[in-house]
Amino acid sequence: MTEAKRVLLAAPRGWCAGVDRAVRTVERALDQSDETVYVRHEIVHNRHVVSDLHQRGALFVESTDEVPEGATVVLSAHGVAPSVKREAAVRGLHVIDATCPLVEKVHREARRFAAAGYRILLIGHAGHEEVTGTLGYAPGRIHLVESPEHAATIEIPGSRSRKLVWLSQTTLSVDEVMRTVAVLRRRFRRLEDPPSDDICYATQNRQHAVRELVAHGAQLVLVVGSANSSNSQRMVDVAEEAGARAALIDDASQADPGWLQGLDIVGVSSGASAPEHLVTGLLEWLAGHGYTTVEEVVTGTEGQRFALPRNV
Repeated sequence: MTEAKRVLLAAPRGWCAGVDRAVRTVERALDQSDETVYVRHEIVHNRHVVSDLHQRGALFVESTDEVPEGATVVLSAHGVAPSVKREAAVRGLHVIDATCPLVEKVHREARRFAAAGYRILLIGHAGHEEVTGTLGYAPGRIHLVESPEHAATIEIPGSRSRKLVWLSQTTLSVDEVMRTVAVLRRRFRRLEDPPSDDICYATQNRQHAVRELVAHGAQLVLVVGSANSSNSQRMVDVAEEAGARAALIDDASQADPGWLQGLDIVGVSSGASAPEHLVTGLLEWLAGHGYTTVEEVVTGTEGQRFALPRNV
C-alpha cells in the first residue's frame, strides 16, 4: 500500500541569532531616525527580508561612497574590511556595525595570526561579502582557497619555513571545508588548525538537520532561501550528498508541482536568513498538493541571542 503523503520539517531551521540581530538592528535604526538609513550591501542574503526593509525606508547601497556625508549607514551581517570603516570615518558617517559576532571572531583570528607571523589559508568563496571582509584583516598574509581542487595547486611563498594556519568562511559545508583541509594538510605539513571551529553553529545545525530529513525518508528536500545565500546553498548540497533530490527556492511560488511526481515524503527546511513565514507558505502549498501531514524532525535546539550594537 502506498504511504500517505507527508512532510518532514527540519528543526532547527530558519533565522539564526546573527541574522535576527542584523535585521533588528536595521529596524531599530529606522525607528530612531527621521533621516534615511543606508545599509551597505544586503543586510542578510534574503531578497524578501531586503525588500521588506526597503519598503520600511532602508536604502541599500554597494559602497559608502553612495552615502551622504554625516548620514547613518548600517554594515551588513557579513562584515567588512577595516578599510571600509576607515572610509566611513573620513566621510563622517554614523556607522552601525551589524556584523555577526561569529564573523567577528574570524576577523580577530585573522588579525592575531597575521600579527604572530603566520600565513593564513582562508577557505571560502571568492566574491562573497564575508570573505572580502576577512581578507582585509590580514593583507599580504592571507590566501584564499576555494576548493579541494584549488588546494591541490595553490602555492604559498615560503611555506616550508613559515607558520601556516587555516581559517574558513562561516557559512560553508563542514564536509566541504574538511575535504579542502585534508588536501592542504597533505601539501603543507606545518599547517595548524584554528583554536575553534569557524563554521557557525547555525550552519552546522541546519546541515545536520537536513541530513536527518533524508535519513528519515525524505526523497526531495526543499530549502527555503535566496540564491545568493551561501548557507542555504550548502544545505542543498548536503541533501544531495545524503541521497535525496533537493532544490533551493525563495518561496512557494518557485516550487514546481512536477517535482512531487511519485513522492511520498518531502523534506522542508530553510536557510539561516529565511523568515519563518516563507516556510509556512511552502507548507500551505504542499498541503494543497496532498501533503497534509507535517512531522517535525528535531535534531537540536537553539537558544542563542546576540545583543544589538551599542549605538542603536
